[in-house]
Amino acid sequence: MILSNPRERERFLKFAVVGVIGAIVDFGLFNLSIAFLGMPAVWASALSFTAAVISNFTWNRFWTYPDSRSKQLSQQLAQFALVSAIGLGIRIPMVATLEIPMINLFTRILPRSFIFTPTFAGHNVTLAIAVLVVMMWNFFANRFWTYNDVN
Repeated sequence: MILSNPRERERFLKFAVVGVIGAIVDFGLFNLSIAFLGMPAVWASALSFTAAVISNFTWNRFWTYPDSRSKQLSQQLAQFALVSAIGLGIRIPMVATLEIPMINLFTRILPRSFIFTPTFAGHNVTLAIAVLVVMMWNFFANRFWTYNDVN
């Protein structure tokens, strides 16, 4: 479908660009929440995920799927939020499970003089893995449910 249909390929690429914007929001707020608010990684991840979802919905509604207008905004937002909540349900256990092993891994492999601490590297690699997994879920679930009214 994505590979053979130019329109779907364009939507996927736009979805990916929106995802990059969302990742910037996500990673930025995640790191700021830990560094300046002292939040635990799991809570910071939930907060940053929520902010990224709001950004992603807005960009996807008006740029990736501008032709998706047969559904009311409130209905699409509810569907997008439900897909995202399921994504959060996938993400939080991943962050909780991978956080300590990743920090331990980076403690062993990073030189002490490295620019980033093992904790910073572990948190961000953990988040990157979770973001990639959830991105695939989000794209397909939103394309075939939230934005199923586009051709």
